[in-house]
Amino acid sequence: MSDATETVHQSFTQLTGSDPAGVWFAPGRVNLIGEHTDYNDGFCMPFALPHRVTVAAGPRDDERWRIRSVDMDETVEFGVEDLEPGARTGWSTYLAGVVWALREAGHAVAGADLVLGSDVPVGAGLSSSAALECAALTALVDLNGLDIALMDRAVLARRAENAYVGAPTGLMDQAASTLCTSGNALFFDCRELTVEQVPFAPQDHGLDMLVLDTRTPHSHVDGEYAERRASCEKAAGLLGVAALRDINEDQLDRALQTVADPLLQRRVRHVVTEDARVLAAVDVLRRGDVAALGELLDQSHASMRDDF
Repeated sequence: MSDATETVHQSFTQLTGSDPAGVWFAPGRVNLIGEHTDYNDGFCMPFALPHRVTVAAGPRDDERWRIRSVDMDETVEFGVEDLEPGARTGWSTYLAGVVWALREAGHAVAGADLVLGSDVPVGAGLSSSAALECAALTALVDLNGLDIALMDRAVLARRAENAYVGAPTGLMDQAASTLCTSGNALFFDCRELTVEQVPFAPQDHGLDMLVLDTRTPHSHVDGEYAERRASCEKAAGLLGVAALRDINEDQLDRALQTVADPLLQRRVRHVVTEDARVLAAVDVLRRGDVAALGELLDQSHASMRDDF
């Protein structure tokens, strides 16, 4: 039993006086390449971190959900009457949102006790909220004997974050937390909702993947993220397409002429070229040419810095 599993297991026993029905977890993620493409119906390629949210859970015989965070040293409880969007604030909103999303989709979800712990850094862009949603959702799916495909679980978790928490995210974070596998990056088509496990083992090539915390706070519910999404959607409307994914590099110059606003031009240029870089990255990884990935990552960084 891992330390995290033992911690939430013991805390659950202290809270309820009995052992949990099980322990579930979901990882945080790093997006290798494909930034701000998910809500543009584009392509991205995240991979899972060893850091994760761990949840011990057990059923109740009522329609109430008691949630304990061992990290916050706080316990909250809510019932069906508290599940309307906007009824809750704070960290428990994500858990209530998961219950709400499942029930809204027509799934019978009984009450439960859940104890959670996490070593995913919060506010660092590593999808701590998606990991929380996906771990709790997986626990509730199993506790209630629900048959929900993995991609559909990711969609439900994203529904919780969009409609309940109020963060206008794409689907990448929840898909990564639900579908990533060890030793692979996840090539995710955000329109078709298809995935491919692409071998990604830089250590086999004498390379290390460094994930650095810049100490710059990150939030999906602040105005900057929403502004970027809105500007991309505005540009797509001006171009007469459903999403910027529908513009390819051959069409980029004409698209930039059509979108006269310099800010929108930068957004369009980033998304279109970033989608192309993701496809190129998938190709080099399929060929096992991990070293060639570096140039694409440099280009992606420059595009984010200059255009987004």
